[in-house]
Amino acid sequence: MKRLLLMWVSSLFCLTAQAGPQINVGTVYDYLDGDKSTYLKRVFNSGDSTAFVKINVLEILYDADGTIREVPIESAPDGASRQGIMASPARLIVPAKGMQGTRLLFMGEREKERYFRVRFVPVVPEKEDEFVVSNEEREDYKKSLSAGVNVMTGFGTIFFVRPKHARFDTVASDSAERYELHNNGNTVVVVDEFKSCSISDENDCRPTTKHHVMAGKTFSFDKEKGREHRFIVIEGDRKKVLTIASR
Repeated sequence: MKRLLLMWVSSLFCLTAQAGPQINVGTVYDYLDGDKSTYLKRVFNSGDSTAFVKINVLEILYDADGTIREVPIESAPDGASRQGIMASPARLIVPAKGMQGTRLLFMGEREKERYFRVRFVPVVPEKEDEFVVSNEEREDYKKSLSAGVNVMTGFGTIFFVRPKHARFDTVASDSAERYELHNNGNTVVVVDEFKSCSISDENDCRPTTKHHVMAGKTFSFDKEKGREHRFIVIEGDRKKVLTIASR
């Protein structure tokens, strides 16, 4: 009887904890091709109440010493427009079991590849948030959430903006001990679904990983006797499936 009671209390807590909005933004990595200036990003809400989502954008900068910085999007020198990614709209009201989209617009120079972190943050709407809701609707929403324990999880995605004249030039170097991929182009190359598996045992595979090879960088791995490495090299719209074995 005690066990049944504990199970009932536990299941009730799980249901309560899950009450509220539950957003999903799909893929973590998105890419804007050189001939495009806008990208549609969809936000899904699988929860049982409306999701109010704020979208924040930071540019990712790589310093010469390898340090990574995230900085706000700045205006042009003449103050005429912003340089980088802008989300339009930057506030989304996503109904329960529904979906809304925002367009990521790029403005500025595209002589080289640029990188951005786009954050989708569910919030409880306040007056200063610029959500188009009345005071009464705002208070009703707060009351509905206060009925249970709510964990509103946000998501951060990485947005790659390719140069206007994107160029792919991936060169492979294959020796008995090591395999290397050199990115001699000017835009990112993706090594997807990378995993190491035993040649003799199909079930003996290590976790699958994804790698981004920036312009001028190299992706490499050491070969291991009796194992093979399987992966997909993605250059924009082109995909190449490779298997590199060491016997």
